[in-house]
Amino acid sequence: MSLPPGFLDELRNRVPISSVVGRKVTWDMRKSNQAKGDFWAPCPFHQEKSASFHVDDRKGFYYCFGCHAKGDTLKFLQEVENIGFMEAVEMLAREAGMTMPARDPRAAEKADRLGELAEVMEAALRFFRLQLNSGAAAQARDYLQGRGLGEEARASFEIGFAPPARHALWRHLTGAGVAPAKIIEAGLAIAPDDGSAPYDRFRGRIIFPIRDARGRCIAFGGRAMDPNDRAKYLNSPETPLFDKGRSLYNIGAARSAAGKHGPLIVAEGYMDVIALVMAGFKAAVAPLGTAITEDQLRMIWRLSPEPVIALDGDTAGLRAGHRLMDLALPLLSASQSLRFCLLPEKMDPDDVLRTGGAAAMGKLIDGAVPLVQLLWRRETEGQVFDSPERRAALDARLRAALGKIADPGLRGHYAEELRRLQAEFFRPQRPMRGKGGKAGFLRRDLPAHALPATRATLLASGTSGDVAERMREEIILAILLTHPDLQREFMPELDRTVMQSDGAEALRHAMLEEIPAAHYPALAQAEAARILALGHVTIAPPVRQADIALARNCLAEEFAKLLSRRGVAMELREAAEDLTQLADEGLTWRLRQAAESRNRAERSRLSDSADLGEDRDSLSSALQQMIESEVWVKRKK
Repeated sequence: MSLPPGFLDELRNRVPISSVVGRKVTWDMRKSNQAKGDFWAPCPFHQEKSASFHVDDRKGFYYCFGCHAKGDTLKFLQEVENIGFMEAVEMLAREAGMTMPARDPRAAEKADRLGELAEVMEAALRFFRLQLNSGAAAQARDYLQGRGLGEEARASFEIGFAPPARHALWRHLTGAGVAPAKIIEAGLAIAPDDGSAPYDRFRGRIIFPIRDARGRCIAFGGRAMDPNDRAKYLNSPETPLFDKGRSLYNIGAARSAAGKHGPLIVAEGYMDVIALVMAGFKAAVAPLGTAITEDQLRMIWRLSPEPVIALDGDTAGLRAGHRLMDLALPLLSASQSLRFCLLPEKMDPDDVLRTGGAAAMGKLIDGAVPLVQLLWRRETEGQVFDSPERRAALDARLRAALGKIADPGLRGHYAEELRRLQAEFFRPQRPMRGKGGKAGFLRRDLPAHALPATRATLLASGTSGDVAERMREEIILAILLTHPDLQREFMPELDRTVMQSDGAEALRHAMLEEIPAAHYPALAQAEAARILALGHVTIAPPVRQADIALARNCLAEEFAKLLSRRGVAMELREAAEDLTQLADEGLTWRLRQAAESRNRAERSRLSDSADLGEDRDSLSSALQQMIESEVWVKRKK
């Protein structure tokens, strides 16, 4: 809706900003000068003890010298009340006694119609609340009391009761002069197809009013007291007031509390939300009996950029979490995501609060896991990956999930985290002998405990090898950068090649995820620029020339050398570990075979042996020294 010129200026002039801000802060009168319209207070947007929040009535602006929040009266209302611009205008207009500009006739007619329906809903709510105190509602009151909802909670959430009689509400509303058509249009009564008298939709149920963000009662939810009732919970039907997929229970109160009373918590039902709020978790909402929709998710993100999803700890709750995760993946960004609170099996937030109290629930909320963790758990829990085919299927599923993320930078970070989880999950282990011959397991990534004679060798120091490996990594990445068409062809080799530096790893991940070079994360972009400026890279023919065949051959050669070198290094580490446990002559053969494998890998048809010959000779000498010293020491023992 467009506003006429001068309307906002008149609105701001009529309501001093100090009168609006003053309802949310306590002025520091020692520092303020009311006569000059100069006010100071502790900032309402961040925790502080000193008065660094300044309000200037003459200019109509506020500014915090601590967190740098600033704006005018409307901006302040939007921030503290968590509302939209037009809602802030309407709120301020009511305070100023100004009439909002008239809309077009159709819009005004629709607004009048909705206003009439809202009045009918309020009349029904008053009836339900009165009925909760009647004799017919004794069972309902006992049930609520047993769930920990005393009079204070019942009043706060306006809980009521629908009598079991078929026409109780109908007779009450029509007797008060409400048009029958309005009662049916509001979803409060059902008109049979046979033309008989309409009857109440809610009968014999505890009633939970559902209000929208503006505070209007737009629908009801009813919990059946009869265990044989076909539906345990029943919501109002879709009406001109109520769109189930675009509404959230407790949204109004949660909007004001979000960020001030802990994170926004999304639970499954009314009782969960009420229990959370009564336990001190004021910012809590729930969808209305269905899976969270995209519209509801966007509403949730407007309340909080990273809400905590606290779904029931059963199979249905887990499925709901997975559906929400799939819904959220294409919508994720650096400023909006989800965390998941994994509740104990067969428990909901209300159960946790009744058994463990607020402390137990707070601990679960603090331990909420990011969305990427839930994604990983879904794809791996309860599964066996004992074949290449099953691992490949896992890769395909993870790639499909990553493909749903629209933000290229975020997709790169997700890919990096999933690869870390995958590497940790599939980290190989090998058997070893403990004290007394007891069997155990030794992780490959643990450092080998070599003997002193071994630690003194060039092989153990690893200095020469690290430099050579890093240079090869840089050549590989440089060729892939200058010949991007080869990236997909060498994807398997690139996937197996873990780089030594964080920057090179970031660049590798960006290539694996096929992110366009223009959208590389900052770390990957910086690494690409660094590599292409290196001396040994700028003189390399595959980088300087456009010969795709030469580049392909060089890549194959460099990958083969690098992967072979690392494979041999792994074999040597494992053999050295076994030397500390077993006096096996077979180890000598393994070490010699490893050395020969290394030498074969270093022989290249590209004539670069001269560059690496000295390194190979030193390595072979060091290897022989290690073999002789380790085996001799073991024999002495």
